[in-house]
Amino acid sequence: MQQGGCRSLSGTSVASPVVAGAVTLLYSAVLDRSHVINPASMKQALMASARRLPEVNMFEQGHGKLDLIRAYQTLRTYKPQASLSPSYIDLTECPYMWPYCTQPIYYGGMPTIVNVTILNGMGVSGKIVNKPEWQPYVPQHGYLAVSITVSKSAATWEGIAEGQITLTVESPPEYDEAEPRRTELRLPVKVKIIPTPPRSKRILWDQFHNLRYPPGYFPRDNLRMKNDPLDWNGDHIHTNFKDMYHHLRSNGYFIEVLGSPFTCFDASQYGTLLIVDAEEEYFPEEVTKLKRDIDNGLSVIIFADWYNVSVMKKVKFYDENTRQWWMPDTGGANIPALNDLIMSLGMAFSDEVYEGDFMMGDHDMYYASGTSIAKFPSDGVLITQNLKDQGHEVLKGESKSVDTVPILGIHQTSSGGPDSGRVALYGDSNCLDNSHMQKDCYWLLSALFTAYNNMVPLFTGQDHVSLTSLELPTRMEGNHLHRYSKVIEGHLGSTVSKKLPPCPHQVWAKPHPINKTANINLFQQQKLLSVGLDEAVIIGNERKTLDIGVKEIKEPIGLPHEPHFKDRHSVHSVDTAGVYPVLAFVGTGLVLLFLLNQYYKGKAKTKKKRSRFKRSNYSVYGTKTPGV
Repeated sequence: MQQGGCRSLSGTSVASPVVAGAVTLLYSAVLDRSHVINPASMKQALMASARRLPEVNMFEQGHGKLDLIRAYQTLRTYKPQASLSPSYIDLTECPYMWPYCTQPIYYGGMPTIVNVTILNGMGVSGKIVNKPEWQPYVPQHGYLAVSITVSKSAATWEGIAEGQITLTVESPPEYDEAEPRRTELRLPVKVKIIPTPPRSKRILWDQFHNLRYPPGYFPRDNLRMKNDPLDWNGDHIHTNFKDMYHHLRSNGYFIEVLGSPFTCFDASQYGTLLIVDAEEEYFPEEVTKLKRDIDNGLSVIIFADWYNVSVMKKVKFYDENTRQWWMPDTGGANIPALNDLIMSLGMAFSDEVYEGDFMMGDHDMYYASGTSIAKFPSDGVLITQNLKDQGHEVLKGESKSVDTVPILGIHQTSSGGPDSGRVALYGDSNCLDNSHMQKDCYWLLSALFTAYNNMVPLFTGQDHVSLTSLELPTRMEGNHLHRYSKVIEGHLGSTVSKKLPPCPHQVWAKPHPINKTANINLFQQQKLLSVGLDEAVIIGNERKTLDIGVKEIKEPIGLPHEPHFKDRHSVHSVDTAGVYPVLAFVGTGLVLLFLLNQYYKGKAKTKKKRSRFKRSNYSVYGTKTPGV
């Protein structure tokens, strides 16, 4: 609150204290039920009572906006139980289930992974009894595995597959209970399935070699952004490359995410492997396998960034929090590792750092802290531009112009015959990153995909470029990349490659069809099992709950404009008697506020009279009377 106004803030820094205050307030209001309140049950109540925000996806809003009154009602009638978050999976629901809802699934695609959290309010410990079961609905049962993967029998099928995953969570008994506490959970699932798209329309995004935001120092891709030196985005197709993802989807491409080494995907299923701003190293087996895949028709597009040891040492900084100097563990991208990957193709990036504006065809382009191409096959296509030597500027503090810098290379491999793939290199990935707010090069990406079958006019008729001898970047000694790497590890002062991990293995769950019609809309306000407070009695210092029946809520708790949904859960009705104490509490508070307001108004008038007396006293004697 500032001068009677309000501020709008966002982020965990402001959300955390707000939620902490809400938890404190709620707990103080239900102290008489403290025996059933724990971190899990408090979180359950907050999520079940929250109101969903329109036009915002789940990763941006979570469960929605806090509603303290509804959370209080939930806690007043709460019965220990387990619950799921999210409570359903509907990969057809947009925008809440973004990005899952933007692309249907199909046979041969990478498994769609959705993390579902089990909140256990029944006790400190718990376990899942037996194995979860996949229960497809008989009227609409489809070809869906528990891991949300399409079976081979549905390779040409199109439609909606629905079902539910059931599981039982059990916790040890508490107080004087004789039996373990159990909750039967159901997770409705709904997905859209289409026939497998053609290979040329399937793109595989290499996420395995894009490291998550680590505790170490990974510098920004654009060296102009000096105020925020850390590359905190983490580089993902659904985050800082979100605009590029929308562009590719709107142009009919299907993008899948690779979260394992290159040895774990079938290259015959994909037209293009897309490697953007990679920081990770590569297993020797990956290098060998990728060369074979390219010979057999896989196209590879690499968008790199800068890597120069001298520049990396120049951009070190002193961190006041840790009281130590932070030295980069890699450059904008791990160019030495990329060179190891493409060296067998006769290609390599240099250790130079360039920047500048230029025209490519009819498109305005901006090169932000990118590298150049140092080696490329003589029968390939190279496109050059006049750019400034940004590395020289960073090191010497003065700009230097450089001519004929090769920034884009396209090559059709010949070892695999007419079906062999293309390899395209571009020295800067900033134009694909929507967080930089610069001129985009999505059109270039589409042109390179078109080059899968034939070369667009922009890339034909280029003059032959003779590459000058350029130094290749070497890894900076003493870097700590191995601390965060999935590929290498530190060993006696040096780094060695780890053992190649096994590929993920999907185990199909046996379907247990049920004769049930699925709901049209899976979303409804989450309901928790509850017990009426009027039916609970306290005998001495021991609280006992009377044996009561289980009922169903016929209407979801909420505002009148909320949609009506038929029940999917057997739950006890929330006792409306719990509302009246709240109303009485609010009414009493209003009365107290009114009385306090009147009291302070009277007090303020008395102070004004005293102040007039003091002012007159000061004017007569010329000095302020000392206070006692």
